[in-house]
Amino acid sequence: MQHTTGMTTLLHNFSSLVMQTGPRQTFCTSGAMMEIRKLARMKIVDNSRIGREAAVAGRPPRVIHVYKKNSVGYLGDKIMVTVRGQKKRAYIVGCKQFQAPNVPKFDSNNIVLIEDNGQPTGTRIKVPVPSVLRKKKDGEFTKLLSLATRFKGPLWTSE
Repeated sequence: MQHTTGMTTLLHNFSSLVMQTGPRQTFCTSGAMMEIRKLARMKIVDNSRIGREAAVAGRPPRVIHVYKKNSVGYLGDKIMVTVRGQKKRAYIVGCKQFQAPNVPKFDSNNIVLIEDNGQPTGTRIKVPVPSVLRKKKDGEFTKLLSLATRFKGPLWTSE
């Protein structure tokens, strides 16, 4: 019996201590989502001004729309993100989620910002871009692939 009353006293003292300190600022400590859906946190990997400002401020961009029927984004898909209070379009160039064979997996969900007319916002891409994007819709990715200096792909191909 003493053990349970001692525990309740301890919990009571802890709760009164928390209430005395007042409201605390909360922050998110969870990792990036394994699936790219709404509210997934992304990392801007081009050298655009707005991307640098977001990185300095410590506020990663969040997905607000995926331009696909099932609302799940994969490598090479177009998404809409919110960055520093602005809506921007972007292409996914790196995913944390499980990939098909011979498609590289990344440590973070990477995006490259584009303007409404399809032009990339930055002038360089700072991380390796998957070479799988070369085979996808050539018209959309030619400008984006020309900004990349490094490519990441499988060690061997079956072509």
